[in-house]
Amino acid sequence: MHAALAVHPASGNGTAGRLMESVAARLRPVVDRLDVLVAGTVEESRALMTDSRAAGLDVLVVLGGDGAAHEGVQFCAQTGVALGLVPAGTGNDFARALGVPERPHAAVDLAARQIAAGKRRRIDLGRAGGEWFATVLCSGFDALVTARANRLTWPRGPRRYDLAILAELTAFRTWPVVLRTDVETIEVDATMIAVGNTPFYGGGMPICPGADPEDGLFDVTVVGKATRRDLLRMLPGVRTGEHLAHPAVRTLKASEIHLAGSELPVFADGEPLGGLPIDITCVPGALTVLG
Repeated sequence: MHAALAVHPASGNGTAGRLMESVAARLRPVVDRLDVLVAGTVEESRALMTDSRAAGLDVLVVLGGDGAAHEGVQFCAQTGVALGLVPAGTGNDFARALGVPERPHAAVDLAARQIAAGKRRRIDLGRAGGEWFATVLCSGFDALVTARANRLTWPRGPRRYDLAILAELTAFRTWPVVLRTDVETIEVDATMIAVGNTPFYGGGMPICPGADPEDGLFDVTVVGKATRRDLLRMLPGVRTGEHLAHPAVRTLKASEIHLAGSELPVFADGEPLGGLPIDITCVPGALTVLG
């Protein structure tokens, strides 16, 4: 069994770097070879992963946050290399969706048991803008918040998103959007649209609570025309899934989606994907994961 541990040392304000040796020590007893891939950039990470795959890689374990997990998804999609996650970031939404323990040492112990037992399963991925995504693609208010948060250098952690929300609320508006699926077309003044392969984004918010990465379909949450006051009332409910009861919210399922109508940014797995228009496809069984 040939495994690699991909480490992004800066993830979680340096948590990944501090945990690297102890995580590697827990994996070594269950594999024949373990490559420890330490990278500071996306390009370096991809190059190291490619070298390991050329040597017959079976499993890639990613130690880091959602950005690191996203890179692992790009590498493992449609290859047969199984992906495992050890969360060490601030969001960890993909790990949460897979049922991975929050504590890194508990997560790597579970991964080691799954590797030893040969436990694997295949899950769906989204494909959009030439990228794979495992969690949620969003456009509208939430994407604008993410874009603003990424530009902020202070504060760090979740508070950065709270500040970005307040800033975006001052310029709040809705946008005309056309959402075309394989079964219907919707024209709506939208506050935001979330396309979920898995339920969570933003550090545990179940924006698409019913999303199942093994059903071949996206769960889509559309927040239509809403006022600033409506949004303020709705936001606390997003953390519990209660936002679905708001009259401005509707949900649907689809495997193919085209979004257009406004020049809005698009993010998936918390990473920028440009802007609208965009085509989004659910690809069944595209990723092998431990479990």
